Formats: sequence, structure tokens, C-alpha cells
Amino acid sequence: MIEIKFVSPEQTYEIRREILRKNIPLTEKIQGDFEDDTFHLGAFSNGILVSVATFMKDNHQYFSGFQFRLRGMATLEKVQGKGLGKQLIFKAEEFLKEKNVSILWCNARVVALKFYQNCGFETIGEEFEIPLIGGHYVMFKELKND
Repeated sequence: MIEIKFVSPEQTYEIRREILRKNIPLTEKIQGDFEDDTFHLGAFSNGILVSVATFMKDNHQYFSGFQFRLRGMATLEKVQGKGLGKQLIFKAEEFLKEKNVSILWCNARVVALKFYQNCGFETIGEEFEIPLIGGHYVMFKELKND
């Protein structure tokens, strides 16, 4: 059984470190983790945290309106491809729509483009490099209240 719940920043660190920072000398902590507007979601499989994502108020020059940024999206390898990350994003979208957020954006790793496209995100701009991590694209999704 999968449960999506709000989690603390500290609960995201182990999965972030294992998936996003493996063999990279960078911290799993993200600036803004503890800001009042920031929230973290976790997907639990049979009570075990297996996927995390962080959502924070952050504006990007490409967009106007009320924006939030997705950061630290990570799912344990053994459960990747089972739709857990997508469930996290969709749950966050429900919450963000209630706050009248109009754009959800992220810096997506090239290897994750298909995942984000399957969640309804679009690419904007050119590929850029984040040192020690690799190629990224800015991706975004317009959030419309149904």
C-alpha cells in the first residue's frame, strides 16, 4: 500500500543523498528546506519512505505569476518506475492549486526528462550544466484549477 504524506526536511535527506548525491561531495540539504512556504512530501510503501520531493516558493525569470519550484525529487532505485514520483507530484499539485500557484517548475536532469514529460511538464530554454551533477533543462507545468 502506498501512502503520500507530508514529511520533515530531515526525512528527505537519506534518499536525496543515496539517489541525487551518490559519489558527489555535495550536501543533501537544500537552501530553503526550512522556509515557512516550503513543504516536503514522501511516498511510503508499507510504511517505509521510498520517494521524496521538496516544493518551495521560488521565482524563475522565464515565468510570471505565483510560482513554486520542485527540488530534491528522488525515488529509491528498487521502486523506480512504479509511479511513486508521479503520485508525489500530483499530490503537490492539488495542494499548490489550493494556494493559487500558477506555475510549478524545476531544473530537471537530462536523464529524468521523460519522467517529467509524463507528469505533464514542458521544457523551456537550452540544456545547461550544473557542476558535479550534469546536464539539466528548466521544465515547467501550468497549474490550472479545474
